[in-house]
Amino acid sequence: MVRPALRAGNVKKKMVRVPSGETRMRIVKEKTKGARCAVCGKKLNAVPNDSNKLRRLPKTKKRPERMYGGVLCHSCLEKKIKEEVLLVD
Repeated sequence: MVRPALRAGNVKKKMVRVPSGETRMRIVKEKTKGARCAVCGKKLNAVPNDSNKLRRLPKTKKRPERMYGGVLCHSCLEKKIKEEVLLVD
């Protein structure tokens, strides 16, 4: 039986033929889809996609150093800044 942590339904299972000729189930880690904009859902360019690489990077390399970095895309951020400037006047 598999470990309890791997029994969840969100892990991908793949049937693999092993050298003995049997087919066995292997558990495959799912790839992440990458960071998306919270407003429009566009892929964020400045944030790395690969979860394996992302884990090894320092915190400052994981998202851009600006307001809403790693949350909003540049076009949505631009709209938000313009809205806030218009509200202040």
